[in-house]
Amino acid sequence: MPWKHSISGIFALLLGASAASAQAVPSGIGPAAANRPSVLENVGFRPQLNAHLPLDLAFRDEAGRNVQLREYFTQKPVLLALVYYGCPMLCNQTEQGVVGALRMLSFRPGRDYEVVFVSFDPRESPDMAAQKKESAMTHFRRPETASGWHFLTGRKESIDALTKGADFRYSFDAKSNLFAHASGIMLLTPDGRISRYFYGVEYPARDIRLGLVDASAGKIGTPIDRALLFCYQYDPTSARYSASILRIIRFGGVLTILALVAGILIFRRRDIAVARTKFQGAH
Repeated sequence: MPWKHSISGIFALLLGASAASAQAVPSGIGPAAANRPSVLENVGFRPQLNAHLPLDLAFRDEAGRNVQLREYFTQKPVLLALVYYGCPMLCNQTEQGVVGALRMLSFRPGRDYEVVFVSFDPRESPDMAAQKKESAMTHFRRPETASGWHFLTGRKESIDALTKGADFRYSFDAKSNLFAHASGIMLLTPDGRISRYFYGVEYPARDIRLGLVDASAGKIGTPIDRALLFCYQYDPTSARYSASILRIIRFGGVLTILALVAGILIFRRRDIAVARTKFQGAH
């Protein structure tokens, strides 16, 4: 209904600012918390880097199969998004942001990493999850990667344990029958540690690529990706990868020294070859 979309739009605007301010101001402290609407008082998203998420949690996948979260954590990094499938606006934008960013990468879901969406609404069903997966696969345009995409639903106990581990806090507004929540995604290591997170609903493909390489501990990506990780570092305060000027200067200095050494060796070998030729000609 139109009024529901309007409410969700207001939530999206408010929570976009809320997620950014939550990095610097603890929940419930200071003017940022004092000025929040009551529905947003306990809403936030502030993952702790290197924290372990509980993986022995029971869910159901989009096919209705009983699964444990651990099944998606093998030898590959995992992109995890906490959403709810009945969300009329914000969660759809999160899904579109994920699909759009991943579509620009050469990495392949199911081969290089796993994508896991988890609904935090215990009322939702595997049928709703299946519809969301179908939508995501339609927009991703690589049907052969379907095995790398997972859309889960679960009981409140599992949802609470997972959202608590990610420090993802939301509230339910019974009047509108909607959830107030922040938006963002996490990149997890193969053993379930929070490696990187990104706020909002748009995720730069470069940051996602670097984050996946980082989370995989160098198991995926090219030498160029690993060189970029040397020049860019993750800034938790902005939830972005940014250029580290000092590291770039050092890297450039090392390359300059290597180039000078290589040049000296080349010229020296050439001089030796010329001298040897002259010596042989004289005899």
